[in-house]
Amino acid sequence: MIDIRNFCIIAHIDHGKSTIADCLLEFTHTVSKREAKEQLLDSLDLERERGITIKSHAIQMKYPAHDGKIYVLNLIDTPGHVDFSYEVSRSLAACEGAILVVDAAQGVEAQTISNLYMAIDAGLEIIPVVNKIDLPSAMIDVVKKQIIDLIGCKEEDIILVSAKERIGIEEMLEAVVKRISPPKGDEKAPLQALVFDSIFDSYRGAVAYVRIFNGVLKEKDEIKFFVNDKKCLAEEVGTLRLGRIRTGELAAGNVGYLIAGVKDVHDTKVGDTVTHFRNGSDTALPGYKEIKPMVYSGLYPTDTDEYENLREALEKFRLNDSALSYTPETSTALGFGFRCGFLGMLHMEIVQERLEREYDQSIVTTLPNVEYWVYKKNGVKVVVDNPSDMPSVGDIDHVEEPYVKAQIVTPSEYVGNLMQLAIEKRGVYKNTTYIDPTRADIEFEFPLAEIIFDYYDKLKSISRGYASLDYEFIGYRESDLVKIDILLNGEKVDALSIICHEKKSFTWGQKVCTKLKDLIPRQMFEIAIQAAIGSKVVSRTTVKAMRKNVLAKCYGGDITRKRKLLEKQKEGKKRMKQVGNVEIPQEAFLAVLQIDD
Repeated sequence: MIDIRNFCIIAHIDHGKSTIADCLLEFTHTVSKREAKEQLLDSLDLERERGITIKSHAIQMKYPAHDGKIYVLNLIDTPGHVDFSYEVSRSLAACEGAILVVDAAQGVEAQTISNLYMAIDAGLEIIPVVNKIDLPSAMIDVVKKQIIDLIGCKEEDIILVSAKERIGIEEMLEAVVKRISPPKGDEKAPLQALVFDSIFDSYRGAVAYVRIFNGVLKEKDEIKFFVNDKKCLAEEVGTLRLGRIRTGELAAGNVGYLIAGVKDVHDTKVGDTVTHFRNGSDTALPGYKEIKPMVYSGLYPTDTDEYENLREALEKFRLNDSALSYTPETSTALGFGFRCGFLGMLHMEIVQERLEREYDQSIVTTLPNVEYWVYKKNGVKVVVDNPSDMPSVGDIDHVEEPYVKAQIVTPSEYVGNLMQLAIEKRGVYKNTTYIDPTRADIEFEFPLAEIIFDYYDKLKSISRGYASLDYEFIGYRESDLVKIDILLNGEKVDALSIICHEKKSFTWGQKVCTKLKDLIPRQMFEIAIQAAIGSKVVSRTTVKAMRKNVLAKCYGGDITRKRKLLEKQKEGKKRMKQVGNVEIPQEAFLAVLQIDD
């Protein structure tokens, strides 16, 4: 039996996770000097630019340890953002240990804590690491104390590392070999393999990244996926280094890839279990759940003729991103487009940016929404993710909206201001604990709709970038919600409709009307902009008509002549108002996103 260690690295964004992974690959000579580059496991340009991991990766290293044995180390890299927490949980399930990385200058942050709790729940051995010890602002002793308070380890268990200066890398590898237990698993038992990630290869179809818990997976085996119960043939099996290394089989405890001629990445769902079609396991590995979108938004082509191109782009993109869902929809204001579901705001930004960059699409995005449960008076429950689908006010009994539990870690001097911001966002205060005398961990419950928008930006702005946020979905709760319609000359503009809390409806309506007044160009006729809840108008403003000087050519003569021309102009304007079609610039749809609540 080969000595295998499966581990991952967990950290808050920008604490040096990708740099440490680069160091490990370099130290174990998995990559040559020629192949080495920064953020080696981050394959997307966007990941490099933003310095975040969007897609999780896995890579195998060989390490000759001090005890004379050669160990096979499987590093399963994980995404670092709250939007991708389900993928993180599946990556953790494929490991026996985790390296917990904390920045020596910034200390413990919100995602450090939430990912750590996930790792502890998964029963992983935690190796604490303080990174960036070479920085002049490093607070090594303070951060050590924070880690000891957090996980209850001894001071000598903490490894001091500087990935940039290549300090402490060998100690880290030795700790992985000594402290993390080898994988348990029976090669003679029926096959159980966990799919912890999948990618799309345009030549081979879906490639599943798997961790074998029991049994042996060989090429030409007839296999099935538990979720869709599809029978497939294992065409290629191997381990993962910088590329795919074909080995023909994977035994219990190992990590690798599986190509089974599956054409769609949606059939290789993250968290699913693979087993043999005949004499396979009767039970799936625990923890699988369907990935559910949290944020919905409309994507429309700026030019309606580009609709088919956008459809093609979304189809191709969806092959690589199983979390994206979309359905066609139409809007009277924007024409034909798609209603898309995303895991969160970062996921939405990434999808939009990749569609524009990689598929050359020009897109208009409508206001992001969450999914509401509307209970009608006749007892029927309607799921609404688009404000235009909201039933009329008279039919609604009550509305429920999704809530999340949020964890905010901040320097203690900003606690007051962050509390104020949370109250403005309808937050329910739960608890405060102090990580150390200078840092507080505050717990709130928020309506998801309040924090997907601009909450994160405001949080960073108030705390000068020092506060960090992490949240998890906790369920639906009843709220006083209303739909605000925007009317231009009495016509509803469905793309500008929003659902918001009753208390904020008047202010929101006023702000949208004022913003649109500045953005809609003046026409030859007057334009009335109204915000209405049902038939009740809560705000109104007017874009004044442009006035053509019809008296320019009329000099001298009787006053009645001038009056006659003005009356004629008035009649013409009345007629224009009846048939006038208001042109709304693209900025107007984006303006609603920028309204300071």
